[in-house]
Amino acid sequence: MINLSTGAFFTRSTRQIGTLRAEANRLQQQVGSGEKLARSSEDPVAAARLRTLSRQERLATIDQGTSDRATHNLQLTDSSLGSIADVITRAQVLATQAANATLPPAQRAAIGIEVEDLRQALLLIANGRDGAGGALFGGEGAGAAYVESDGVVTYAGSPETAPFELGEGQQVIPGLTGPEVLAFDVDGAPSDLFTVLGQLATALQGDVADPAGAAREALSGLDAGLEKVTTAQTIIGARMGWVELMDNRRLGMGELMAEERDSIGGADLATTITKLQEVMTVLEATQASFVKLSSLSLFSLLR
Repeated sequence: MINLSTGAFFTRSTRQIGTLRAEANRLQQQVGSGEKLARSSEDPVAAARLRTLSRQERLATIDQGTSDRATHNLQLTDSSLGSIADVITRAQVLATQAANATLPPAQRAAIGIEVEDLRQALLLIANGRDGAGGALFGGEGAGAAYVESDGVVTYAGSPETAPFELGEGQQVIPGLTGPEVLAFDVDGAPSDLFTVLGQLATALQGDVADPAGAAREALSGLDAGLEKVTTAQTIIGARMGWVELMDNRRLGMGELMAEERDSIGGADLATTITKLQEVMTVLEATQASFVKLSSLSLFSLLR
């Protein structure tokens, strides 16, 4: 009877201590990781939902990266449009000066040289690069947006710009093609800013009979060009606003997912630490009792 009771005591005590240690380890893991579930088997439904949230969070991270690239390209485009507007504004001032019929030829020729410099500056701006090194105004083209041959500048990019995915089925076009900014109609005839500036520079340097009249005609083209650029700035501003709206929405959804994750799988640290302290106290007491009782021999019991 004593042998059977002693064996049962050792088995029961060992099992109890093992259970307490396992519980303590589980609680310690929760405190360390902040997660309530160590294994999916503990709560399969909650674990499945946590996996879904993890996938959504990973997709949101990818979408945010795309959104950041779109924002960068749109900011570059907006800055370039501002520079193009400055070029046009300066050209308008110069054309107004050159339209004065009493202006000496030498001064008019000097203005023509500055206009040509503006055309070259415009070419540099139009061939700017986006965040990935592609042509900012070249659409999906791999090379330069504009090329110059024999003094004539032509568009070498693609007709469209590929959209960026922002998530939730939403997209944004992260820029504009060159013609969307620099091409326009003057009195019903197609033209572009390079043509207007090139013709003005040539006229002012003495290649036409009426350079003052040519300057006045150029003002109409410059006005149309500035209007086209202003419209482009409005479009880019609207797209930047749309990206910001999607960013804010993604941020809000991320906060909601984080709250849900905490409610499903997050460990309440205060409660968990309290439980851990309770388990450790019981474990220590159980171990102490086991050591004390197991040290008793048969002779001690018979005395």
